[in-house]
Amino acid sequence: MNARFRFLVLALLACAASAGARAGQVQVAVASNVAAPIRAIAEDFQQKTGNVVVLSTAPTSQLYAQIKNGARYDVLVAGNDVLPARLEATRKAVPGTRYTYATRVLALWSPYAGYVDPHGDVLRNNHFQRLSITSPDLQPYGRPAMQVLDRLGLRGAVDDKLVERHDAADTRRFLSGDHSDLGFVTLSHVYQNDRVARGSAWIVPTSLYDPIRQEAVLLETGRGNLAARSFLFYLKGPKVGQIMRSYGFQR
Repeated sequence: MNARFRFLVLALLACAASAGARAGQVQVAVASNVAAPIRAIAEDFQQKTGNVVVLSTAPTSQLYAQIKNGARYDVLVAGNDVLPARLEATRKAVPGTRYTYATRVLALWSPYAGYVDPHGDVLRNNHFQRLSITSPDLQPYGRPAMQVLDRLGLRGAVDDKLVERHDAADTRRFLSGDHSDLGFVTLSHVYQNDRVARGSAWIVPTSLYDPIRQEAVLLETGRGNLAARSFLFYLKGPKVGQIMRSYGFQR
């Protein structure tokens, strides 16, 4: 942690400690895919500052629609970088407060232990029956998965084995082991307590696909809320990075 960041964090915490009865509340709209780590982060923030964090969880598209229709959230912690930018462009978010708080990590995963080797050779050697992949047109990590195949020069070789997932239900079926023997997911789908919780996986090098960014932003309804600004700043801290990595995300 650099000296300037340490000073700002200590200043925020000191203000919170001396404010006591003036502790605030922040309404945070949280994308479903980061609900668990953000809940842990919110608990840590509350303990350190005394501010109360109220989380509302839903898919980012639903949260976006609610905000456009007047929902009074203070902060949006989104599951992509597209909708926060739209909110900023339409003056529903405070300019200059939007930033990437995490990036998703792509993994080649199988529900079967030992099926995927640590280097992804099962993919390169074409030793599988079906390859499950999210539709590039519908999901944020479908296109990066196709980039992996292109950059490895494998798209033509595996094209006839591709099985597209079109929605969350298809992904749940794949993760249950009923849809395919191999597929691309984001690491957070199968990661827990700093490890792949079940099955086997190759964590794909980030050099093989474009970053899958997730952004947070201060909303116009939270412009004057000091607790909201404090929470948004807290998301940039090293403790938050540690928590996000334990759930399979990167900073």
